[in-house]
Amino acid sequence: MKLKLSTLSYLVPSVLLIFGFSASLAQQPWVAPEKVAKMANPVKSDAESLDNGKSLWVTHCQSCHGKKGKGDGSKAAQLKTPVGDFTSADFQKQSDGSIFYKTSEGRTDMPSFKKKIPDADDIWSLVNYIRTLK
Repeated sequence: MKLKLSTLSYLVPSVLLIFGFSASLAQQPWVAPEKVAKMANPVKSDAESLDNGKSLWVTHCQSCHGKKGKGDGSKAAQLKTPVGDFTSADFQKQSDGSIFYKTSEGRTDMPSFKKKIPDADDIWSLVNYIRTLK
């Protein structure tokens, strides 16, 4: 009986610790800072911007997010966190500033692109292109 109690006294806290740790690793909502989220896109969504954005998409985004932005790119299955579906209403309701921030800063498996795409206008063009993925 003592052995069972002793085993339980270690087992229960261990299980609770594991579940608690797993919950802390769960993906938290990704919210851009309010100041950035309110930023307006300074780049007009015209043919030139969309062509530039599409080129950047193919080079930097398509491998994870897929050709049409559904999160089904060739590398998506290798990632630990789900890849965003840019065609979803939830994604598209975000502000341009939020999308700019998330693209620039990155998080977990989503890399930061501020060094790969150092010109802010290029990231804004990418945001314009992402808006076409509905």
